[in-house]
Amino acid sequence: MAGSGRRPEHRGPPELFYDETEARKYTQNSRVVEIQSQMSERAVELLGLPQDRPCLLLDVGCGSGLSGDYISEEGHYWIGMDISPAMLDVAVEREVEGDLLLADVGDGIPFRPGMFDGCISISAVQWLCNADKKSHSPPKRLYRFFSTLYTALLELITAQAMRAGFTGGMVVDYPNSTKAKKFFLCLFVGASGTLPKGLGTECADGEEVHQAKFTNERTRFRNAKGKSVKKSRDWILEKKERRRRQGKEVRADTKYTGRKRRPRF
Repeated sequence: MAGSGRRPEHRGPPELFYDETEARKYTQNSRVVEIQSQMSERAVELLGLPQDRPCLLLDVGCGSGLSGDYISEEGHYWIGMDISPAMLDVAVEREVEGDLLLADVGDGIPFRPGMFDGCISISAVQWLCNADKKSHSPPKRLYRFFSTLYTALLELITAQAMRAGFTGGMVVDYPNSTKAKKFFLCLFVGASGTLPKGLGTECADGEEVHQAKFTNERTRFRNAKGKSVKKSRDWILEKKERRRRQGKEVRADTKYTGRKRRPRF
């Protein structure tokens, strides 16, 4: 789960605030798109997913599918949940690759145990802290969400499993920056995972250390569902076509598209 360092003012329940007008305005805002892309990239990176196969991820509060776009570009599959019909309508119009579900995550995660390899949520879980209806109890809704999410992420529950639930904690990127500061709640299921260090932290001598840096070189293989190898010509063409469907400006395809350039001396 990820959110910006600034707490947004309460503007009513998301299903009412994000009507058709606001949903389109949100999705077409270049600054919002940039932030969503950056935070989605970091959230997926923190999951530490295997590099040799595609995974199935749950996107909680998927909205119009901005975070899902990055998941698809990384070669993974995803299912998105959101309470706003208008947001999901925009996602359908954008022809996102993930499956979409209209649901209130405060009522729980309606999937069978062990279905997902991981979960991300960009600027959405904080809505559960609001009591938008008389029947809403934020503590109970948060517990219902996390308890059912825990079950949906587990692959196997045995008698030796710890009853404590999630392990992990909060990772803070650039803690000393007002604008760049980002919070990532990292939850590990089953065996305890090593909590990554935040980006932008400093050593005693003032030297910046990127302790949570992961390799950018990921090899994707064509799988049973026909996804192309990342950075290949087919992969580039598919990505360009997906961006065209999203209404973005894309360079025309040529015989040089995807061709590796010779190194310059």
